[in-house]
Parts: sequence; structure tokens; C-alpha cells
Amino acid sequence: MGKVFAVGVGPGSPKYVTEIVKEIIADSDIVIGYKYTLKTIECLLDGKEIREVTMSDQERSYQKILLELGDRTLVIPFTGDVNFSESEVVDRLIEIFGEIEVIPGISSVQVAASRAQVPLDKSRVITMHITASIEDKKLELQKALIDGFSVILVPRPWPKQPDKHFMPSEIAVYLREHNFNTSKMRVHVFEALTTENETSFVGTVKDLEGKEFSDLSVMVFNQASLDSYMNYRWQWEN
Repeated sequence: MGKVFAVGVGPGSPKYVTEIVKEIIADSDIVIGYKYTLKTIECLLDGKEIREVTMSDQERSYQKILLELGDRTLVIPFTGDVNFSESEVVDRLIEIFGEIEVIPGISSVQVAASRAQVPLDKSRVITMHITASIEDKKLELQKALIDGFSVILVPRPWPKQPDKHFMPSEIAVYLREHNFNTSKMRVHVFEALTTENETSFVGTVKDLEGKEFSDLSVMVFNQASLDSYMNYRWQWEN
């Protein structure tokens, strides 16, 4: 069987596609992925066999291409970083194709942290964008905020099942109901990062109640404070 690559293509702008991913796509024969993801790399797809998948037909599509691949090279692109919020799909690809090569990309989480000027090394990164229960992740969010960490969070859009829908408005209500003073908590919400449709919201968590955001949203709870090397002058001063 030919080579199979799972690659991250960044948050949305072609400018955020790394050189190694461009090279892998250039050397590939088949590219299969979601519509939005394929749109990000459309300028790299000339001469490639393109197959678009959806959540409902991806299993059938992967099984079909397994039988047809032969010695050709297959690329499966993922929005952002293939190693974040995509484990359910990547695990299934490993089950289907066996050995695959995973190439990281730039995540919207990294871009959101940069936009909000919140350092990742002083933050907790949480994704609610999973199929399994998120109750443990909700507790993880509470603990991180109580412990004073900033949080970069990917919410969960699930409009067809309101009990699973956990977007910024629902998160704001959840925190208020768990005794957080949401009127004092700073938050950013970014949508469609790096694209021409990028938007940002800056305010308090309380302000989020009743507001709707797209499924391309990332939240940043900003609890960071400046802590430069000048606070540690003992390292070089006698």
C-alpha cells in the first residue's frame, strides 16, 4: 500500500500552511478531506485527485479509498493541528490504514493565544470538541480558572442536540451557575481565525450569555499578568 499522511493545514489562511505540508501535498496523488479544510489548500491541489468527505460519509469514503489506493500517496488534511481535537479521526485512520505519518500544523489555539497575548506556558488548553462526555473537561475548566490559569478553550457546537451544545453562551451560564463571578472574568472569543472573515469579541464572560458564535470559535479566558525577566534580576545581579 502507498503512503498515507495526516497533515495539519492551519486555521484557515493558506499563509499558515507550513512548507513541509506543502511539499507532502505536492508529492501526493490523492487528497481527501472536509470542504472547509480543502478550501484552505485549494491553491495546492491542481492535478490531484480530490475527494470531499462529511462526518456522515467519511467512514465509507476511507474504506473505499483503502481498496483503491494501491501504491499511490494519500493525504488527509485537518484544519489546524492534526494532533489537537482530531484524535478520534486519527485513531480511526490508523485502524483502517495501519501505519500513517502525522505532520503537525499551526493550531487556532496558538493563534488565539497570540491574539490575546496570553502565553501558552501559563495557560491550560482544553478542547470540548469531542464526541465523548465533556463533564470531566468542565471540571478541568473550573479547576484551571480557580487555580489562576488562563484557559484557551475550543467549545463544542452541537445545535441538533442542545444538551451537548456547549458554546460560549452555555459556558458563561455554566460558570455563573457554579459560583464564578463572570462579570469580573476577562474573555476573548475569536472566530474564523486568520481568514478574511475573522472576528473577535473582547469583554467579560457574563457578556457572552445569549450571544451566538460560529463553530469556528476559540475562547481565551485571560488571567495572565506580566512577569518579565526583570522580576528575576538575581540571576545576573550580584
